[in-house]
Amino acid sequence: MGWKLDSDRPIYAQLLERIQMQVVSGHYPAGSKLPSVRELAAEAGVNPNTMQKAFSELERSALIQTQRTAGRFVTQDTVLICQLRQKLAREQSELFFQKMQQLGYSQKEILLFLKTEFEEG
Repeated sequence: MGWKLDSDRPIYAQLLERIQMQVVSGHYPAGSKLPSVRELAAEAGVNPNTMQKAFSELERSALIQTQRTAGRFVTQDTVLICQLRQKLAREQSELFFQKMQQLGYSQKEILLFLKTEFEEG
């Protein structure tokens, strides 16, 4: 079954984001071996060249590393992974606050909303 991909954005960027999320969430822990380009492309339902482009971007950011005969591995740099996790969390929180402000919530109301939601669930 393929991954849910949005036709409004470049596929490789969505693949990149999905793999980043899998790394920062621990699905692929630091130092772990990643599936091959072909395996992940088949899983996602995309062309292997598109997956390769996403992998190339991940290598440029140093999140993954290629070992010639052994395959691709997640970096062992846990500080880098933590920094990426914080960056992604910050981006999500900014989007959340923007949407809440568009709904007419003040900062105080947003905090009260979050507190209430957290306590309820």
